[in-house]
Amino acid sequence: MPANTLSKSLHYLHLPADAELPELKLPPFLAIVLVEDDVTESWMWDASRWLVASGCSVLLAWGNDCEAWRDAVDDAALEAVDYEDAPEERAVITTSHEDEEIEDVFWFAKHRASHPAVPLNAVLILHIAPDARKDELEAEYADA
Repeated sequence: MPANTLSKSLHYLHLPADAELPELKLPPFLAIVLVEDDVTESWMWDASRWLVASGCSVLLAWGNDCEAWRDAVDDAALEAVDYEDAPEERAVITTSHEDEEIEDVFWFAKHRASHPAVPLNAVLILHIAPDARKDELEAEYADA
């Protein structure tokens, strides 16, 4: 069985728009950023830096301004290595899923997304929305 289909610990974090960013204590992780609220551009940039600094190695962005989120995380990853070539283990792989259903993003996260140099043993669903939907989104991820 390919490594990317082995069991990974699943974590859900709900943040309302422009909320304070908590400390994350995860091994290198795949982040699925589901944006269902409008955020300020400065908060998006802060959140992108926070994700990279917290160990995000692969990011899948879905929802409002998902391409801007992908670009912001790409820039944050470059900033983290002083705009030099990143060693392969510090590279951050990003995708945006503007025209896809959440179920398809979850399937891609579970079955295809990987990092060339870092094992991803954790998945973070970062849900940026007015209201949390932990049980519903975790169930959708489990069914993918």
